[in-house]
Amino acid sequence: MPTLVTEESLSQITNLKLIFGASGVKGKKLTTLSSEITVSDFIQSVIKTKPAENDSPFSVLDLRVVIDLMNKWAIKLPTVKPFYAVKCNPNISLVGTLASLGSNFDCASRVEIESVLSLGVSPDRIIYANPCKSELHIKYAASVGVNLTTFDSVGEVEKIKKWHPKCKLLLRIKTEEGIGARASLSVKYGAHHNEVPELLKAADVAGLRVTGVSFHIGSGGADAKAYHGAILSAKEVFETAARLGMPKMKILDIGGGFTSDSKFDEAALNVNDAIKTHFGNDEDLVVIGEPGRYFSETAFTLATKIIGKRVRGELREYWINDGIYGTLNNVLFDSAILTCSPLRFGSKPENVTCKDPKTYPSTVFGPTCDAIDTVLKEYLLPELEVNDWLVFPNMGAYTTSSGTNFNGFCSTAKDIYLACSSFVGQE
Repeated sequence: MPTLVTEESLSQITNLKLIFGASGVKGKKLTTLSSEITVSDFIQSVIKTKPAENDSPFSVLDLRVVIDLMNKWAIKLPTVKPFYAVKCNPNISLVGTLASLGSNFDCASRVEIESVLSLGVSPDRIIYANPCKSELHIKYAASVGVNLTTFDSVGEVEKIKKWHPKCKLLLRIKTEEGIGARASLSVKYGAHHNEVPELLKAADVAGLRVTGVSFHIGSGGADAKAYHGAILSAKEVFETAARLGMPKMKILDIGGGFTSDSKFDEAALNVNDAIKTHFGNDEDLVVIGEPGRYFSETAFTLATKIIGKRVRGELREYWINDGIYGTLNNVLFDSAILTCSPLRFGSKPENVTCKDPKTYPSTVFGPTCDAIDTVLKEYLLPELEVNDWLVFPNMGAYTTSSGTNFNGFCSTAKDIYLACSSFVGQE
């Protein structure tokens, strides 16, 4: 597997050669931003140059953020190989950039596998991390050489034996999830402790190699202390397999759910400590993780246009051209807490950011007719008008990947502009 780009090697890259040449980026317009130009400045320039008939929402992907996060991962979790969870955001430029930086990939379907392979990624850099797969998708994985997958039932063993007997397996186990996770995954996946021996024996009898264990403590900021119990549980599965006379396990998959804020530092400390405590100096151990939101969330910024306004006393109500059924579905499905900043285009011709001292409690609606399509409530904003814009940061995780065309509105941001903020010391 490729070596991760480190800060030392990154400093030797000239004129962003690495990402300019990445599959999914090469041939596309990539705007490099000087230290004096912010992503907000870039968004304003995009709005000013958009044709009048094209007022759809759009996003900006800042590849500099992705590079910085890969460096941070390599420093904080040097022994953990990242397998980016494509479901979080399958944007081809993001995936291609991550591939060029050394990331591997967690795919959950044939379409995701096809997308990653289309970038020239070797199939041995993909884990088919879906414990319950259709037979057709298993046959496809076999045909393209994706030879590592997860399972948590005897039924899955039987399907894999029939359609992909060369595939190596990771047993997905159910562990105690961390408090504070945005989304729980244990309800749907994971073998109970008392089911482990039976599942290991079933795979062994079927002639399938169980090469490791996977788990997930919950998505999005779960209490990092949960890694200690989860990694201990994984170690016990390793020991159970050894007692059953099975080949030595080598892979520990610690799942995803990482955020890129200070909680990542805490997670890394707990992961490193738990691995050292429970696996010691096992030189054969390969540890992998499945970060999704860690790489994608803060790399994307969404720009939406105000298409309607209503005033009721002090309350201001605005309608924008994206919403809960579009890019902003993360409010419902990912428990995202949104922030936004306004840009004036309709209310002031000089196009400046809003710095008025007076603000009003404001409600922001999406474009559909469903009352659920409410993006913000009691949010303080200055007086705005139709054709002004609202800009939402941190809009890369479970956003465009989950959008719909409900009510006939194709409201999900379709245009993704590529930018790269300046590197430290770069002109």
